[in-house]
Amino acid sequence: MKDDQAALGRVITALRADVLCVQEAPRFWRWRRRRGRLAASGGMSVVAGRRLGGVAVLTGPAVRPLHGRGRLLRFFPGLEQRAIAMAVVEYGGHRVAVGSVHLDLDPAARAHHAGQALSMLGEVAERFGALPVLAGDVNEEAGEPAWRLITERLTDCYPLAPRGDGLTFPSRAPRVRIDAVFAAPGARVISCGVAGADPGDLRLATDHLPVLAELSFSGERPG
Repeated sequence: MKDDQAALGRVITALRADVLCVQEAPRFWRWRRRRGRLAASGGMSVVAGRRLGGVAVLTGPAVRPLHGRGRLLRFFPGLEQRAIAMAVVEYGGHRVAVGSVHLDLDPAARAHHAGQALSMLGEVAERFGALPVLAGDVNEEAGEPAWRLITERLTDCYPLAPRGDGLTFPSRAPRVRIDAVFAAPGARVISCGVAGADPGDLRLATDHLPVLAELSFSGERPG
């Protein structure tokens, strides 16, 4: 929320998302109030996240939140504290465990945190009989170590049903795809790509473009 907050609110409204994974959420002065104001700007509510780590999961009125928690990832001296925010939601009789992460710039920490996040999200998904979905800023491109580690367990949604070129950073002239949504094999990807919103708002709201994945869950609920 260090860029144009009015534009950010308009982007969130334009997404019309049932679940929104946030990175670089407010962490300091009045952080709870500021996150709540961010969520309310798009008609959503904060379900998961803690102060440290700067990640959160927001939900809209169409889904029913069942669980929300933030957990710290391993601290590496000299690097920023990282975390995962996890929420379990129910929609149409199906349960989904959603995790929001912001991985480190340091390659070793990034790979370690990717593995940790997958394990933590998997535990929550198993406990609630839910399908896991992990989203966030990976800080590397497809095919690199942390990305490969994630895709050993979950599927990169963009290549399955791409919308647009997928490039997410920097928002004013995107050159790379370092933000992604990864889903369990039981989810059908209808579309995935940079979210549709006013181009001017997208440039003003933040330094990364938001990724929107439309997923369908059918068949028997796991567990």
